[in-house]
Amino acid sequence: MPLEKYKQKRNFQSSPEPSGDLALADKRAKEQKDKKSLFFCVQKHLASHLHYDFRIEHHGVLLSWAVPKGPSLDPKTKRLAMHVEDHPFEYGTFEGVIPEGYGAGIVMLWDQGTWIPEVPDVDAALKKGDLKFTLDGYKLKGSWVLVRTGGRYPGGSGDRSWLLIKHRDEWAGEVDITTFAPKSVKSDGDFEDILAQDRPDVWESDRGGGRPATGGEAGAMLAKIIERAAAIKAGRPPESIESKPSAKPAARAKTSSVKRKPGAKRRTK
Repeated sequence: MPLEKYKQKRNFQSSPEPSGDLALADKRAKEQKDKKSLFFCVQKHLASHLHYDFRIEHHGVLLSWAVPKGPSLDPKTKRLAMHVEDHPFEYGTFEGVIPEGYGAGIVMLWDQGTWIPEVPDVDAALKKGDLKFTLDGYKLKGSWVLVRTGGRYPGGSGDRSWLLIKHRDEWAGEVDITTFAPKSVKSDGDFEDILAQDRPDVWESDRGGGRPATGGEAGAMLAKIIERAAAIKAGRPPESIESKPSAKPAARAKTSSVKRKPGAKRRTK
């Protein structure tokens, strides 16, 4: 049954995630054959680890892959992409805070747009493990491929293990797009802005184990985000919080600035 695994893993009494309407999914699946392009999105998700969820519309739902290091515009860089459960189409615009349970953390709508298959039969390509497609998003554009590895890649396992690879075209380049354009295409905010719109005190009051990430790099990142979100909520500039000596400054860029070719030179003041 579509979305069965998705629904099994979540408690919609506590999670703000959309539960998914099966009737709407069936309707979208029937309408798909009349569409020239389909929806795609990438959601930046800070949970137990930071990762990027790549999702493409197919048969009324969003086929989904978790990409630990995020998409790369460099064709030489092959990004591990772990196939996960299908998500409801409504999830494609979701941005917010999952307070507890499966996937607890902060979800940012990092990119969205449309995708067009470069193969005549998507189902056959998925079964073969070689899906070529074109993206037209704010940040990700041009030709790409998802290739199943069968677990023959570090961190991969069985049929769930794929690689997300950029093809060589005018949109390819060596720019690290995750650093160059880290913000949301929905709110133009960062994780702390999204958390500040919710309740940063939910995790601030329970540093012992109630937070989605409590240790390692993700835990340190979340701790700083909570502090900055609390400052925003209190009306204080988040810049007033001192960065840790080991912290690396994150590059900032408005989403509008990446509508041009990512490899193009940036204007300097």
